[in-house]
Amino acid sequence: MSSFDKILLWIPQLLNGAKLTIIMTILSVGLGLIGSVFLALGKMSKNPVFRLPCSAYIFFFRGTPLLMQIYFIYFGLPQFNPRLTIKSAFVAALIAYVMNSAAYLAENIRAGIQSIDHGQFEAAKALGMTYGQTMRLIIIPQTVRRLIPPVGNEFIMVLKDVSLVAIIGLTDLTKTTRAISSSSATALVYIPAMIIYLIITAFFTFVFNYLEKKNSVYE
Repeated sequence: MSSFDKILLWIPQLLNGAKLTIIMTILSVGLGLIGSVFLALGKMSKNPVFRLPCSAYIFFFRGTPLLMQIYFIYFGLPQFNPRLTIKSAFVAALIAYVMNSAAYLAENIRAGIQSIDHGQFEAAKALGMTYGQTMRLIIIPQTVRRLIPPVGNEFIMVLKDVSLVAIIGLTDLTKTTRAISSSSATALVYIPAMIIYLIITAFFTFVFNYLEKKNSVYE
């Protein structure tokens, strides 16, 4: 069998692994983005009841390796209480990625909010708007446009970091590649695997670049 025939034979398996990689990435960044808004606002709060826990959360998840976070959630939590056992490896990995992504995106959101001219806060206050109304109607919409590039970067980073799910038994694109390489005793499979990664990365990079250009006209 020629090398080209082998590659064609491997493609379906690689694409199946890529499907998990893409799903995990989209869910992780999407859910993490929701949580990051509350973390960013909490860290910016003048009330220590909100600021300190949010700051500690961000510091912890940004300061510890994602690999250890996955290990802890899947293997460590049951050691504290059997009720904390997460039987689904996919759910355990997703929780770890969402919590980690939320911490990184929170700092991007905080920086984005702080980049807005402070005069807009004063103007909203002069109009009688509450802090919540100011953030929801004026500040957040402007921040969203500025967040597209960093969110795109985080997306690409998570896309590549999803390969860590192999440690708890999930079969993503990287683990599929390793399995094929081991069973066929050849490293040739890494060529189509890297091409698939490049195609996925190029597609989502294009999407985020398009969104950035589309929204930049409003700046």
